[in-house]
Amino acid sequence: MLLQKLEKYKIILASGSPRRQQFFKDLGIPFKVRLKDVDEVYPDNLKGEEISDYLAELKASPQKETLLANEILITSDTVVWYNNESLAKAANAGEAYKMLRKLSGDWHKVITSVCFTTSIKQTTVNHTTKVKFKELSDDEIWYYIENYKPFDKAGAYGIQEWIGLIAIEKIEGSYTNVVGLPTQLVYNYLEEITK
Repeated sequence: MLLQKLEKYKIILASGSPRRQQFFKDLGIPFKVRLKDVDEVYPDNLKGEEISDYLAELKASPQKETLLANEILITSDTVVWYNNESLAKAANAGEAYKMLRKLSGDWHKVITSVCFTTSIKQTTVNHTTKVKFKELSDDEIWYYIENYKPFDKAGAYGIQEWIGLIAIEKIEGSYTNVVGLPTQLVYNYLEEITK
C-alpha cells in the first residue's frame, strides 16, 4: 500500500493553498510545507495545460537543486480555461464579476497540473475537468463575491463554496481537480514512483 511505501520518503508540498494541504491530510499522506516565492509569469504563446504545466514546473525550480535523495517535491497550478483564454485570480471585485459573468451559462475547463520533482527526475501530469455553469443573475454573482471574496482562486470561484452548490449544472471529470488537486492522479503517480 502507498502509505507504507511512503515511510521511506519525505513529501514536500510547495503550496500555501489550504485546500491542497487538506487533500494531503485527507489522503493520509504525511507532508511538510516548504514555500519559495516565484514570479508566476508564463510565455504568451502557451495555452491551456501548457500554462499550468509550465507554472507547476516553475514553482519547483527554486527548490530543485537542494532536494535530498529521499524527498519528493510536489508543486501544482490550476488554470480556468474559457474561450481560448486563461482566467487567473481576480485582483478585485470588478474583475471577479467579469469572470463569473463570462462563465455564466456556459462550459469551461479547469486544468490542474502537478509536478513531482526528486533529486534525479521531474515529471508533470495534468487533468482537465469540464464544468457547466447555469445562467447566473447579477444578484447571485454579487452575493457570492461579497460573502466569499474569491480572490485567491482561478476563475474567481471555488466549487466547494456556495456558488458550486447553486450554479454547477454538470461536471465531466474529477471534482477534486476543480477544488485544486486531482487527488486520484496524485495518489496513483506516487504509487508509481515509489515502486
